[in-house]
Amino acid sequence: MSTANAGYQAPSVTVASSLPKRASDAVLIVPVVSGQDEDATATVVANPFLDAEAVGEIEVGLKALGAKGGAEQVTRVVAPSLPVASVLAIGLGKDRDEWPADLIRRAAGVAARSLNGTEAVITTLSDIDLEAAVEGLILGAYRFSDFRSDKTAPKDKGLREITALTADTKAKTRAAAERATAIATAVATARDLVNTPPSHLYPAEFAKRAKALGEATGLEVEVLDDKALAKEGYGGVIGVGKGSSRPPRLVRLAHRGAKSKKAKKVALVGKGITFDTGGISIKPAANMHHMTSDMGGAAAVIATVVLAAKQQLPIDVIATVPMAENMPSSTAQRPGDVLTQYGGITVEVLNTDAEGRLILADAIVRACEDKPDYLIETSTLTGAQTVALGARTPGVMGSDEFRDRVASISQSVGENGWPMPLPEELKDDLKSTVADLANVSGSRYAGMLVAGTYLREFVADGVQWAHIDIAAPAYNTGGPWGYTGKGGTGVPTRTMFAVLEDIAASG
Repeated sequence: MSTANAGYQAPSVTVASSLPKRASDAVLIVPVVSGQDEDATATVVANPFLDAEAVGEIEVGLKALGAKGGAEQVTRVVAPSLPVASVLAIGLGKDRDEWPADLIRRAAGVAARSLNGTEAVITTLSDIDLEAAVEGLILGAYRFSDFRSDKTAPKDKGLREITALTADTKAKTRAAAERATAIATAVATARDLVNTPPSHLYPAEFAKRAKALGEATGLEVEVLDDKALAKEGYGGVIGVGKGSSRPPRLVRLAHRGAKSKKAKKVALVGKGITFDTGGISIKPAANMHHMTSDMGGAAAVIATVVLAAKQQLPIDVIATVPMAENMPSSTAQRPGDVLTQYGGITVEVLNTDAEGRLILADAIVRACEDKPDYLIETSTLTGAQTVALGARTPGVMGSDEFRDRVASISQSVGENGWPMPLPEELKDDLKSTVADLANVSGSRYAGMLVAGTYLREFVADGVQWAHIDIAAPAYNTGGPWGYTGKGGTGVPTRTMFAVLEDIAASG
């Protein structure tokens, strides 16, 4: 069997201004567009790396195969005049003056998925977004095979080398390629964590891996075990975790990058339920195995704070990550139990399957003790997110101005967060007859917003905050699309990092 925890090894990326003299093991990716006429075959997007002879050879091959150049359509052809084994034409759809970054990212991802097993890829970019293309190629090539035996493990090494051809190879362009590589690698780290089965990623092991990632990047690391959590009053984390034989943890990772007293401080919080049976309020058996992804928020937060350190962002970023396994047993909390969240608020647990908000509330209160200017929390929190927004659109709630900022940035990077309200009247639905709050409402409606309303009760006054519900977007249960394969997606790593960059740049 392959070595567990080996993870995805991202391909190396180099930037060049000309085609190699000979690369017999490489494939050249060439963007093509569709014609105005439905019957027209694809044409090659103009770029300085292909002469008329090469373009003619490619287009003859495309015509022979009936390729139309539709968005994300891939066609493999040969061009004898080029120094590569073959050419992969990737469709971009109709020609346009500007190419949206995520269109390029998705097209590159499709190309990479079709070429997994190829040692080297050379991509002609010209005026196309280099960062988006590199991100798409690395993420499209992602695969997770740590737990496959030699019988089913891939026989090849996967995509190992990417050479991005661009007319501008100055330091700024190389830095852009390096940044894209770092971001895609962080997303892959989050995917690796999500894809690791709960038999091998339980709270103590998750904390161990988070600690190793943090220490390797120079982060300050603190790990609280179950005894420390109980002593310090983390009632939500303890309550959720006490039904499991594998006790909970809380991990704190701090990047100290602020260069001045005016620099902003950002708290990150991510839900780390390593497996969720629902507890005593047990889930249906069908598709319960998808709950291996219930720590997707924690995985993204860990990947993001590590990336912030690697990119040396000039702000302080402190991640607080609660980890627990929600299991039914003789020691599990019951519907009707009352627990005390960290900070003192008492909660009547009406449904043990609404456990994420219990561990997040503890973490949010602890994160706010650091007096951050901003707090971003993300979690696979509610099935209601999927009902409201579908499988690919995170719901973003929180302080109006910051919520909109996060959602806008999320859309710009292709993770497509959508702003949602937190109506004041929903707080009344969380009233309890015996405690300060109940953890669920008695209504079947607005479940995503009710969960956000619950979390709002634990955010300190004056902290701008955003809650990103990624219940479905964190884990692709369907077929591959764009640069997203089946399983963990790494959402919303790119959103959170882009927000951190924006805060570092403009406060």
